[in-house]
Amino acid sequence: MGILLNETGAAAASGGMGIGVIVVYIIGIIAVFYFLMIRPQKKEQKKMAALLSTLEIGDSVLTNSGFYGIIIDITDDTVIVEFGNNKNCRIPMQKSAIVQVEKPDAE
Repeated sequence: MGILLNETGAAAASGGMGIGVIVVYIIGIIAVFYFLMIRPQKKEQKKMAALLSTLEIGDSVLTNSGFYGIIIDITDDTVIVEFGNNKNCRIPMQKSAIVQVEKPDAE
C-alpha cells in the first residue's frame, strides 16, 4: 500500500512541476512579444508625436504618399501643404500623413 501511495504522490508532484514549467514558458513568450513588438512600436509612436509637435510654417515635409511639399498653414490636426513650383497646388491633409520633416537652414 505504501508503494502505491508513493507512486501517486510522485505523479502528482511531477504534474505540478509540469504546470509550473508551462507557466514560465508562457510568461517568457509574453516577455519576448513585449520587447520585440510592443515596446518598439510605442517608441516609434512617441517619436512621431514629437516630430509632429515640432512642425512649423516653412518646413519641408515628406508625406506618406511620397510627395515633398512645404507647410504654409497649421491647425490642430491638419496642415496645408504646398506642392510644386507653381504655388497653385495647396492641399490640406492630416498631420498623421507626414512621415519626415526637414527644417529650413538658417542663413
